[in-house]
Amino acid sequence: MNNYSPIQFTSSFRNLLYLFSFVLFISCSGSNANTNNESTPLISDGDIEKLLSKNTCTACHKTEQKLIGPSFKDIAAKNYSTERIVELVYKPEPENWPDYSVPMMAMPHVPENELQDIAVWINSLN
Repeated sequence: MNNYSPIQFTSSFRNLLYLFSFVLFISCSGSNANTNNESTPLISDGDIEKLLSKNTCTACHKTEQKLIGPSFKDIAAKNYSTERIVELVYKPEPENWPDYSVPMMAMPHVPENELQDIAVWINSLN
């Protein structure tokens, strides 16, 4: 038989409960940065289509085929981070896509939060 007094047992149980609560809190807490998996889209397909159209992305890009610019799947295949895609939309680097005769123009009008959603969606295609 254990030699624990009721007070020691209660204290040990309480400590265990605190530890469990802490672990549960840490495992359930999240952020808007999508740290669990950068390629998991936070937006539905219908909503992403609206964003792509609103921000004129679909004038030059399609999901699976080349148009004026590379397909979104081709962009995803480059394995750029979400942050890098955002940078490249604001400040394109045509040397990254030498097979295209029309360089992408900077898109400063695209709100960063919408661009983040678009970039996460692009990465989910890979």
